[in-house]
Amino acid sequence: MAFEGLSSRLQNVFGKLRGKGKVSEDDVNEAMREVRLALLEADVNFKVVKDFIAKVKEQAVGAEVMKSFTPGMVVVDIVNKELTALMGGTQSKLAKANKPPTVILMAGLQGAGKTTSTAKLAKLLLKDKHKPLMIAGDIYRPAAIKQLQVLGEQIGVPVFTLGDQTSPVDIARAGLQHAKDNGHDYVIIDTAGRLHIDEALMEEIRQIHDVTKPDEVLLVVDAMTGQEAVNVAQSFHSQLELTGVILTKLDGDTRGGAALSVKAVTGCPIKFAATGEKIEPLEPFHPERMASRILGMGDMLSLIEKAHSTIDAEKAAEMERKMRTAEFTFEDFLEQMEQVRKLGPLDQLLDMMPGMGKMKDMKNFKVDEKQIGRVEAIVKSMTKAEKQKPDILNHSRRKRIAAGSGTSIAEVNRLIKQFEDMKKMMKQFSSMMGPKGPKGGMKGLKNMLPKGMKFPF
Repeated sequence: MAFEGLSSRLQNVFGKLRGKGKVSEDDVNEAMREVRLALLEADVNFKVVKDFIAKVKEQAVGAEVMKSFTPGMVVVDIVNKELTALMGGTQSKLAKANKPPTVILMAGLQGAGKTTSTAKLAKLLLKDKHKPLMIAGDIYRPAAIKQLQVLGEQIGVPVFTLGDQTSPVDIARAGLQHAKDNGHDYVIIDTAGRLHIDEALMEEIRQIHDVTKPDEVLLVVDAMTGQEAVNVAQSFHSQLELTGVILTKLDGDTRGGAALSVKAVTGCPIKFAATGEKIEPLEPFHPERMASRILGMGDMLSLIEKAHSTIDAEKAAEMERKMRTAEFTFEDFLEQMEQVRKLGPLDQLLDMMPGMGKMKDMKNFKVDEKQIGRVEAIVKSMTKAEKQKPDILNHSRRKRIAAGSGTSIAEVNRLIKQFEDMKKMMKQFSSMMGPKGPKGGMKGLKNMLPKGMKFPF
C-alpha cells in the first residue's frame, strides 16, 4: 500500500506521545523531528515539509494542549487535521457543465496510465447513470487507439476515432460535435503522453484545449514517480491550467510523497486515485480519509461505501437471519465469499480497518488468494444436496469432492470442520446477544470461540 513506510514511522512516533500523561515542549520537538524525517523519506517536497512542521508546532506547543487531559491525542489530532489540509481539506468533485456535454481533457507523461484512467473514469460516470463518450486522441503511440476501443467494449462505453492519420485537434473537434449530436453528457479526451519540455506536443494539447474549452483538465500522474510527479504537475499546470490530478498506482510500492505534495505545490486538488490494472471505476480521493489511514486510524467510511455499493441489502439481511438460526449452508458461504471478493483485494480492505497496522499478527499478513480459490473449488465440487446438508458428506463423497476440486481429502475435511465451527460460533454469538449487547462482555465473547477456531482462509 502507498504510505506504508510513512504510516508505520508516524504511528511509532505518536504511539510514544499517546502513552504520556504530560507532554513537554521538548517531547513535541522530538516528535516533530521524527515526523520531518519520515516525510522527507517518503519523498515529500522539502518546502511542503518545512511549512507543515511549522504549522503543527505552532498549534502543538500551546498552553491548552499541554494542560489538556490527553495531550498526546491532541497532538495527533492536530497532525491529522494538518495532513488533511495538506491534501486539499475536502473531497474535490468533478466539474459539471451548465449545458452538456461536460468536457474532460486528460493529460500527462507517457506511461502514467492515461488511457486506462480514461476508461476507469468513463466506467465511474456510467455507474453514476451518465452517458460518456471517449475520444481517441493519441495518434502517436502504436495501438493506443485500439487499446481504448478494447477498453470501451469491456465497459460498454463508445469510442470516437478518426484513425491515426487525422490531427488530434481535428479528432477532438469532430468528437465533441459527435457527442452533442448523440446526446452524450460527458466527453473524455484521451491524449498522447508528452514530456512537459516537448514544445510541439505541448502546443498541440493547448490547441485541443482552445478548440474544446474543457470543463476539467486532469493530469494523470504515476504516484510511484514520487517527487518528480510534483515537478511534472507544476510544469503542466503553468502551461495548461490544470483543474485536478488523478494519482495512479497508489497500491504500488510507493512512498506517497506525490499525494502529500501535489496540492500544496500546484494548488490542484487530487480528484481521483487509481489502483491496479483492472478496469475498476476510479475512486474519489478523500483527503480526510487518506490522512486517517496514514495515521493508522483506518478508513471505515470508504469500507462502508464499498459495502453499500456492492452488497445487496436484502441478501445481507437474509444471510444475517440464517446465521442467527443456524440455517447457514455451504451455498450461503459461497455467496458470502463472492460478495466479499467484489469489495476488492482482502488485504486492501484490512488496511482500511482502524488499528490493523499496529497488530503484530497483521503486520506481515497477506491474504492467500490461491487458498480462497481452493475453498471455492471445494464448495463448487459439492452437489446441491451436499451444500445444503453437510451432514451427508461421508468418506466417499469427500473423496469425490477432493478429486473434483483438485485438492486433497485432508483439505476437504479441514474446510468442513472449519465450516461447522463457524456455524457453532455464529449460533453461540446470536444466543449471547442480549438487548444491551453481548452477555458477559468481552470475556463472554472470548469464551464462546471454539478452541483452535480458524477461518477457512
